[in-house]
This record gives sequence, C-alpha cells and structure tokens, in this order.
Amino acid sequence: MNMRKLVGAMFCALFTAVVLTISVTTAKAQQTPVQPMDSEANLDTQLYLIVGTNQDIDDARLPATLDTVIRQLRASLPFKNYRLAATLVNRVRNEGRLDLRWIGGPFATPSGTASRETPSFSEFKIGVVKLVRNAEGQPVVQMQRFSFGARIPIVTGTNVAQTGTGFPVINYDNTGLNTDISLREGEPVVVGTLNAGPSGDAIILVVSAKRTNR
Repeated sequence: MNMRKLVGAMFCALFTAVVLTISVTTAKAQQTPVQPMDSEANLDTQLYLIVGTNQDIDDARLPATLDTVIRQLRASLPFKNYRLAATLVNRVRNEGRLDLRWIGGPFATPSGTASRETPSFSEFKIGVVKLVRNAEGQPVVQMQRFSFGARIPIVTGTNVAQTGTGFPVINYDNTGLNTDISLREGEPVVVGTLNAGPSGDAIILVVSAKRTNR
C-alpha cells in the first residue's frame, strides 16, 4: 500500500470514529432531559395588612409568625398599637402571577373618618412569582411587579337633612404601592407603609411565601 492510500485509510477511520462519538453523545443528551429548577413547584403566599395607630384598640393580638416583624416596627415607627386588618393566603405556581380584588372594612380608625359600615376597596397583584437561588444557594422568592392599592373612605363634611339629622359626606382617597422585591423563603418582610387618611393611621404591608408539598 502506497503512502497516499495509507493516509486516506487513516483519515476515513478517524472520521468514522468522530461521527460515532458525536452520535453516542447526542443519544445520551436526548436520553437526559434538562429539568428547570422546581418548575412544577407551588408557593403559598401570605399578605398581611397591619394598621399602625395611636388610638386604643380592642384586640391587639397578632399571629406569632409576625413577632419579629412587630418588634422591628415598634423600634422604627412611632405608633402605640398595631392591629391586623386582613390576612390573604393564596397559592400560585412557580413563575405564575396573582391578581386579587376585595371589599373590606375601613383601614383607618373610624373616629373622625368613616363609619365601620363604610367599605374599603383593595387590589393586590404580583406580575411574576419566581423561586430562585441566591449566590449562597439559599432559596429566594422574587416578586416582580408587586402592586397593592386601596380606596379608603374619608369623611369630608356633613349634610343636614330637613329633619335636622346630619349625614356624613364620604369621599374615597386612593393609596398604593408598586415595587419589585426579593425575600427569603418563609420569612415575613415589610414591603412598605401607606397613609390611611387624616386619622394619622398607616397601612403596613407584610408578605411571605414558601413552597408547599401539597
């Protein structure tokens, strides 16, 4: 066999080996699908609406899960009391969204504002809830386009009927918050505070999220 035929045979053998190697590697890759991190995970989200006030309140008991948050609030905000106005628990799929609207009682202290029978209108949205890991490998929940808004009833005057009875004139004041946040899984965090009208009360938004096994 001359040199040209020998080189040609060696090239063919090398080409065949490379093709076989690529074919085996491709077959293995096809047999091992890539799984996104917790792509099927569901998360339970908790939104707590806490009202900070300097008025006396009948029931100041708060969930034990908020003890750390309340200690932080007492150290940083000048309110005498805190009460829980609402707790919203919802489930959302990882990388899913959340959109809620509801009617509830007034957030502000009724004295000097609106009566207890006057409702408030609230809306809570999260554009994307995503479970990721930080640089230390710890699970972190990202909430993109976090949004809370409320229409709060405010007494702006009094109308007197022909009978001499006075009726409050109630207008609605808008308040809200839009942000992007990240929080450790299962750890409640304060998102922000909002003015609740001329009473001087404040709405404090606290949120947490964690994976569920159900």
